[in-house]
Amino acid sequence: MATTVDFIEFVCEQIRSGFAVRYKKMFGDYMVYVNDKPILLVCDNCVFVKKLPELESVLGDAETGLPYEGTKEHYILDIENAALVDAVIPLLERITPLPKKKR
Repeated sequence: MATTVDFIEFVCEQIRSGFAVRYKKMFGDYMVYVNDKPILLVCDNCVFVKKLPELESVLGDAETGLPYEGTKEHYILDIENAALVDAVIPLLERITPLPKKKR
């Protein structure tokens, strides 16, 4: 089951910290960009966050899963938990580098 447009738009609405938020269809599902940085992977109406050491204190007890076959394990972000989203998104935006420009 692929992610629905309604769900990806809902995910973007939940990121309310004044960031520039957009999404792009990738791998058959979606990547959410915050200030042009790839932050969230949304697959099958589920929001995934890359497991990073900086997130251990915030998401250490979160459920984990595989966005698609062949990937590493990711945290599953409860996008309806506003306090959690407000803690995770600014942290990710700060530590995630901008993608390198293709030549």
